[in-house]
Amino acid sequence: MILLQITAGAAQVATSTTSYVEKITNMAIDYAPKIIGAFLFYVVGSWLIKKVMGILKGLMARNNYDPSLQSFLISLVKVVLLILLLSTVLGIMGVPTTMFGGLLAGAAIGIGAAMNGSLGNLAGGVMMLIFKPFKVGDMIEAQGVVGVVSEQGVFNTTVLTAENKTVFVPNGPLSTGIITNYTTHGNLRVDLSMAIDASTSIDDARSVAIEAMLKHPKVISSPTPEVSVLKVADAMVTLAIRPYCVQADYWDVYFGVQELVKKEWDEKGIAGPKQEKVVINKQG
Repeated sequence: MILLQITAGAAQVATSTTSYVEKITNMAIDYAPKIIGAFLFYVVGSWLIKKVMGILKGLMARNNYDPSLQSFLISLVKVVLLILLLSTVLGIMGVPTTMFGGLLAGAAIGIGAAMNGSLGNLAGGVMMLIFKPFKVGDMIEAQGVVGVVSEQGVFNTTVLTAENKTVFVPNGPLSTGIITNYTTHGNLRVDLSMAIDASTSIDDARSVAIEAMLKHPKVISSPTPEVSVLKVADAMVTLAIRPYCVQADYWDVYFGVQELVKKEWDEKGIAGPKQEKVVINKQG
């Protein structure tokens, strides 16, 4: 009796083992092609991504893209392509990708809401790096700041002002606002205003001022410095004094020309405006 029970138990174990082996064999037969196909697709896809990255790097280098923009775009494209590759591989293996896509979309929405301002600055930085309204070394005026661009990043642009203040301007509002580039044409016009007495000859004041401006070592002769009447009022004539210089010499010319013109006017007898006082005597 005992022998019969042992034999029956052994037969049952053998049957269960055979069943498990068959199941594993069937699963291997069913999934082996998918696993092999997914592996081959991953290998080929990875090779293609490397090729695409190489082509993209070459195109950016030939078009003189900013190094910061090159690094950012290459990383972004690579991440997107890798996500697409992995989701396709999972789909080939039979793994449902709808849940994966939903989780990814939810995460993207959450991150986007948390980084709303940062993403705006990122988008603005990318657009400016592509269209290049200015470059490092240019003098610009934007967002109430005037200075030389010392660094152009993806999120912020660093500007060095004439007072040696370092200002970090967010790229979002910078890209959507008005940007005045003082360096684009190679030289700048320095706008000054100085007044003379109304009885003084305008022609004499003009010729002396132009002669004084050309004595400044950093004032360029072409275009020729200009002197124009800006305003006649209050017993004086206000003249627009306009020398030209390269961008790097702007502030030297701005302050230096005023001093030179004033000294030349004093030497040549060009009188400045006189204050008039009106005295009223009341008699009781």
